[in-house]
Amino acid sequence: MTGRPPSGPLAALRAVRATRWFTGEDVDDATLREILDTARWTGSARNRQPWRFHTVRSAETRRALSECGAYALHLRAAPVVVLLALDRSHADAEFDGGRVAQTIVLAAHLLGLGTCPVTFFPEANSARATAIAGLGEPWRVRTGIALGRPAPRPSGTSAIPTGRHGLDTLWTSD
Repeated sequence: MTGRPPSGPLAALRAVRATRWFTGEDVDDATLREILDTARWTGSARNRQPWRFHTVRSAETRRALSECGAYALHLRAAPVVVLLALDRSHADAEFDGGRVAQTIVLAAHLLGLGTCPVTFFPEANSARATAIAGLGEPWRVRTGIALGRPAPRPSGTSAIPTGRHGLDTLWTSD
């Protein structure tokens, strides 16, 4: 797990981390709109833009969403959850969904907010999240993004490894 520390124009990208703990501070509509307006410019196959965004602020709804996945508990603590709905009638929609989710994460980070994406699985949980968003076919919600002001991590040890693999472990060339 080696590599140089973040610096230069790519420092912001290297500094993105998942945020699972949030302050109680709200995210105003103007900031949320700026993030989602940036995300809508994400490229997609044949410019289909197979996504819709549904935001959730209600504590009761965030609690219900936190029960839609094994690793979704932190959705309860986020002041906003962005549900990403995809029109899955095209095979490449999932790929495009990953691209737009990453744009949301990066835009929020550049504005000083923390995020943590979650996947709603198995399919029954995705169906529940889709229903919570009030959507039906062809739309399906498989991804939620917790969004808010980062709070300090609780003390103690984490079961999740930290650091990154060295580039020479991940990259091969001929």
